[in-house]
Amino acid sequence: MEMTLRWFGSEHDTITLEEIRQVPGVRGVITALYDKKPGEIWTREEVKNLKDEVEAAGLKLSGIESINVHDEIKIGGPERDYYIENYIRSLEAVGEEDIHLVCYNFMPVFDWIRTDLARKREDGSTAMAYSKAAIDALNPETMFDAMEGDANGALLPGWEPERLAGVKELFDRYRGMDCEKLFANLKYFLERIMPVCDKYDINMAIHPDDPAWPIFGLPRIIINEENILRLMKAVDNPHNGITFCSGSYGTNPKNNLPHMIRSLKGRIHFAHIRNLRFNSPDDFEEASHLSSDGSFDMYEIVKALFDIGFDGPVRPDHGRMIWGEKGIPGYGLFDRALGAAYINGLIEAIEKSRRE
Repeated sequence: MEMTLRWFGSEHDTITLEEIRQVPGVRGVITALYDKKPGEIWTREEVKNLKDEVEAAGLKLSGIESINVHDEIKIGGPERDYYIENYIRSLEAVGEEDIHLVCYNFMPVFDWIRTDLARKREDGSTAMAYSKAAIDALNPETMFDAMEGDANGALLPGWEPERLAGVKELFDRYRGMDCEKLFANLKYFLERIMPVCDKYDINMAIHPDDPAWPIFGLPRIIINEENILRLMKAVDNPHNGITFCSGSYGTNPKNNLPHMIRSLKGRIHFAHIRNLRFNSPDDFEEASHLSSDGSFDMYEIVKALFDIGFDGPVRPDHGRMIWGEKGIPGYGLFDRALGAAYINGLIEAIEKSRRE
């Protein structure tokens, strides 16, 4: 497995590539052109400049997270073919620069939802958290304003202010959208882009919905093993795969994470390894990566990835903010560096036990 860290670019991230390079075992970064709006074309020159910046710091650009999918594609609107062509041109730019992984999502309106970006934990750290009671009390049309206020000016990937400024109109456009229609639109999109993925050997790794259930009446489809296997069969191309995010799938305790991994042999292209702690069935918070700090058996998750022969990029995902660090919620350096070291320790132990 290739240990990486997500990096939000020199214009947005409080963490430098030089700092990432010093995390033991981390050899690559997952990044994107974060100033690009959904539907805009990425040029080869822009991708090359990003790749050159990463490589100049002694790291590899291991994958893109994300080339955002325009809502017109998700809705299946009259301009979807135009935006799919733009997406194809962006994929060509990525492929021409010898990058072979794109993580993306297909979630309506909100890419991810938390009700608290800095919940205080008993050890004094803060972490992102979700409470159903808080969601039930929210007006979704004003949710971005509340989130932006908690972010202290930091980038919130997936919550682009220009797009969400028209959130009421977005909700209107998704009215009547159900899981079957959304699935059909995803299938259409994937079928259109697979030829360019085949040409450049680009693995498309869909990220699960977070959390893994419908919210505010919006459908969510990448939520469980049944739905993923259905998508793999519907577009039966090895470049159509998934990002296995333990934290997102794990928001639903019914999902057996190691079993899901084993059922998807050959179709997991990227892994986000993180832990959650459930305080009740309707309330969870991000935990450190250590198994005992949360609700997941991280050893069994990593072991399952070994069992299927997964050797692609992995990264520690959302961490706590510790030791007074300020930055993008969930994406401080310190706790993610601890997470990378912990996951690397599990990898080393499993590798050695297999050799013995």
